[in-house]
Amino acid sequence: MADSVDRIIAQWNATEPELDVSAMGIIGRISRLERAHDAQMREVFDRHNLLRGEFDILATLVRADPRREGLTAGQLTAQTMVTSGAITNRLDRLVAKGYVTREVDPANRRSVRVELTAEGRDVVQSALLDHVANEERMLQSLNAEQRAELASLLSRLLSAHESE
Repeated sequence: MADSVDRIIAQWNATEPELDVSAMGIIGRISRLERAHDAQMREVFDRHNLLRGEFDILATLVRADPRREGLTAGQLTAQTMVTSGAITNRLDRLVAKGYVTREVDPANRRSVRVELTAEGRDVVQSALLDHVANEERMLQSLNAEQRAELASLLSRLLSAHESE
């Protein structure tokens, strides 16, 4: 089954037959899939009045805070791997929407603790169900064995880049 990148690779092979462009095929496919995935994720998050970064914060609070005690802004920064400025902007929007609260951490007055509100928990749970269903739909052309193989290969590639 040919895809849009196959046509590009064929053109390169015809015009530059001595040049190995196989890496271009892999990176091109990853790039095109990311653009498609991003657009489809935006549709899901729009239905829940969320931006992708806001969902990331809410989801991080759910998965990394099982006792519902909240996380510090520093912990959120480490868990989401974005800058503290980005965290601040996202938190400002989420506080304005009523999805999180920000309070001085009683254990360390120099730190701010972020907690989900009941409304924030409801929004993220609903968005999470739609998000997972969307990702399942995007992978429906692969069987379980193919998914496992792809996950393993992508993990190997990501691990190599993260260790650099």
